Amino acid sequence: MKAVRFNRYGPPDVLSLEDVDMPAVGDDDVLVRVKAAAVSPLDVRTMTGTPYFMRLLCGLPRPKPIGLGGEMAGCVEAVGGNVTRFRPGDEVYGGRGMAPTARSAAFAEYASLPQDGMVAKKPANLSFEEAAAMPVSALSAIQALRDKGRVLPGHKVLVNGAGGGVGTFTVQLAKAYGAEVTGVCGTHNVDMVRSIGADHVVDYTRDDITGAGRRYDLMIDMVGNHPLPVIRRLLAPNGVLVAVGRPLKGMWIRPLLGPLKLLVLSPLISQRLAPMVTKASGDDLDLLRRHAEAGKITPVIDRTYALSAVPDAIRYLDKGHAQGKVVITVS
Repeated sequence: MKAVRFNRYGPPDVLSLEDVDMPAVGDDDVLVRVKAAAVSPLDVRTMTGTPYFMRLLCGLPRPKPIGLGGEMAGCVEAVGGNVTRFRPGDEVYGGRGMAPTARSAAFAEYASLPQDGMVAKKPANLSFEEAAAMPVSALSAIQALRDKGRVLPGHKVLVNGAGGGVGTFTVQLAKAYGAEVTGVCGTHNVDMVRSIGADHVVDYTRDDITGAGRRYDLMIDMVGNHPLPVIRRLLAPNGVLVAVGRPLKGMWIRPLLGPLKLLVLSPLISQRLAPMVTKASGDDLDLLRRHAEAGKITPVIDRTYALSAVPDAIRYLDKGHAQGKVVITVS
């Protein structure tokens, strides 16, 4: 089969489309013929091996043959002997999330996923491209709002990075929970963020969200462009900050200091400061499927690329201005 591989860390030029063996399918696994996949910042970090602690997961001194791609949608081709949740022909979506292995890489014609992992039936009303845009990004959004943020109807929610992959789902899900949502984004995303349900939209290139005088019950922050004292002034006295997938600045220890600072400070103040790691959950994917089929969430796709053009897709995503998700059409 064809799959994207790399044998050294570096820019997108290190990627190549190669002929590789089909992934192994264990007794508890589902073999998926990948129809579409999505690009995420984790692909950039895996490809470059930065921050350097990524290489503890991905291989030292050279990367393991783990491939790229953590989000996908496709059709079940075969199942292991113990699999009861899926059968050949089922349309599914899911991915490998934070666990990089070659057999579960999405930038490939086939992937093998454990049935009790991050895989579920695909929303019936979505295309494969739309469904591939959901798994990690929508999981991050719902877990940030529900589990870390404990959002309630009527809460004032600030979404910093509302135009990106996680942000677009966060806006829609916050509205589904009954919150009053303010989205922060760039000029080119203002109309889109408003169209997906944001009650208020702040163009960070023109307006200073910190000077508006509003206080929020919950801030979901995908950007990390404000110092902590400023964020605390944006929060209500008992407000919550959830830091989701913020850019990791620095190559060594510095990227770990931000989450550590939140964990240390949070017990000492009335506000709650919560870094977040998305959990692979088939149950949550089932819930998101129902939300999508009910029309509560709709993936926003910026561009699609062919499997042979994954390097171009990663270059585009890495510029930081994608509107929603960047998707790969595989077959």
